[in-house]
Amino acid sequence: MKEYDIIVIGAGAGTKLVTPPSLIGKKVAVFEKETPGGTCLNRGCIPSKMLIYPTEYLWASSEVEKFPIQVQNKPIPDFTKISQRISSTVDADSASIPVAYHKNPNIDYYPHTAKFLNDKTIEANGEKFTAKHIFITVGSRPHIPNIEGLHETPYWTSREALRETKLPKSMIVIGAGFIGLEIGAAYQAYGCKVEGFTRTEILRGIDGEMRKEFEAHTPFPIHSHFTITKVKFENEQFELTGIKSDGSPFIAKAEKILVTTGIQPNTDDLGIEHTSILRNQKGFILVDEFLETNTKGVYAFGDVIGKYFFRHSANFEGEYLFETIFLNDKKTPIRYPSIPSAIFTHPQMASVGATEEELQSKGVAYYKGVNRYSSSAMGMARLSSVGFVKVLVDKKSETILGAHIIGDEASSLLQLLVLAIDQSITLDNLLRMVFIHPALPEVVRNALRKVKESKKLEKNN
Repeated sequence: MKEYDIIVIGAGAGTKLVTPPSLIGKKVAVFEKETPGGTCLNRGCIPSKMLIYPTEYLWASSEVEKFPIQVQNKPIPDFTKISQRISSTVDADSASIPVAYHKNPNIDYYPHTAKFLNDKTIEANGEKFTAKHIFITVGSRPHIPNIEGLHETPYWTSREALRETKLPKSMIVIGAGFIGLEIGAAYQAYGCKVEGFTRTEILRGIDGEMRKEFEAHTPFPIHSHFTITKVKFENEQFELTGIKSDGSPFIAKAEKILVTTGIQPNTDDLGIEHTSILRNQKGFILVDEFLETNTKGVYAFGDVIGKYFFRHSANFEGEYLFETIFLNDKKTPIRYPSIPSAIFTHPQMASVGATEEELQSKGVAYYKGVNRYSSSAMGMARLSSVGFVKVLVDKKSETILGAHIIGDEASSLLQLLVLAIDQSITLDNLLRMVFIHPALPEVVRNALRKVKESKKLEKNN
C-alpha cells in the first residue's frame, strides 16, 4: 500500500489540488486514464475556441458588403492546417503536464485508471494507494441517446469533431445545446452544409428574449421539436428519419452526424459501488456544502457533481478546497459567486444571474432594461443588425439580478455586469461610471439607462 497526503483522480480541474499542495510540502498522487488536462484542454473549451476563432474572419467577410466594401474573392480557409495546428498545440500543452509533475519531488503521476476498492483505498495498475484526502474530479463525457441504429454507426461527438482534418461536405447536428451550436456554426463557416435537429427547443434554460433573437439569426438551420426515430449509415452517408412536431415524417441525409445531446458523469468505472459514496439517479456524486461526499475525507468537484459544467466553476471549486482544507484553520462552506456563461456561436451569447422567467416564477419584483446594439454609437459604426443587452434590476436594492447579452463580443461585455452582481453595485453607481465613447460597452450603459427610464416611468404612473 502506497500512502500519500493527497490522491487526485482526474488531471483536468483536479490540477488545482496537485501543484499548489505540493508546494507546501504535501505528497500528492494524481491519476489520469486519458490525456492530462481533462476535457477542457483536450476535447472542449480550448480546441473548440481555436476552431471557432478563425471563423470570426469568415463571418465578417460574408457581411462586409453592407458597409459597402466590395470583395473580389472570398477567403478560403485551409481546414486541414487549422485542425492540425489545434491538435498539435493541445497535444503539446497536455504532454507538458506530466513533465512538470515528474520534476516535482512531491508529485507522483500515474497514467492509469484508478478504482476504489473501499472508502479510502484506490487500486491502479495492480497497486494499492490510500490518502488522508481524496479528490474525485473525473469530469464527464457526451451522452449518447438511445436512437435506433445510432450506436451501430460511426457518429461523431465533440471529441471526433475537434480532431477531424478533412472538412465534410455536410453534417447533421443532433441536439441544440451550446456544444452543438458552437461546433455546428464553426463547420458551417468553414464551408460544410450543417443542419440541426432537437427534440425540444433551442438552448433550454436561457433567457427567452435571447433565445428568440438567436432563433431569428441562427448560423445554420435548426429544427426544434423533432423526434428522431432511426439513424442508419450506408454508402458513406448517414440517413436520419423521424417525426416533425405536426406528426409528419421527415428524412435528412448528410456525410457526418454530430451527437450533442448532453453529458453524463464518468463515475461508472470508479468502483464507487465498493464505497459508501452516494450518487444521484444520473450518476453524479452527491456532496455537502464543503464538497465532501458522505465518506469523510473524500471530496468531489467539477462536472462530476452535476452543479455547474464549466472549467471556470470547477477551478473555483478546486481553489476553494485547497484554501479551506490546507491553508485555513477553519473549514467554511462553499459560497458560489455568480457563475457566468458564454456560448461562442454566431451570434455570441453570454449570461449571468437570473433569467426573466426565473424572476417571474419566484415573484421577484424587478426593473428591466433592454438596449439593442444598433442603439449605440459603435453599433451604428458596425451597422449592427443583431444583438442586445438585457439587464434585470431588483426593485428594492437596485442591484443587478441578471444580465443577458447576444451579439458581438458578448462574453467580454458581460464581465462588467458579473462584477456588478458580485460586488452588489447599484444601478446609480454603475451609471456614475464614465464609459468610453464611442466604444461597445456603451450598449451596456444604454441598457442600464433603460432600467432608469422604466423606474421613472413606473413612479410617475
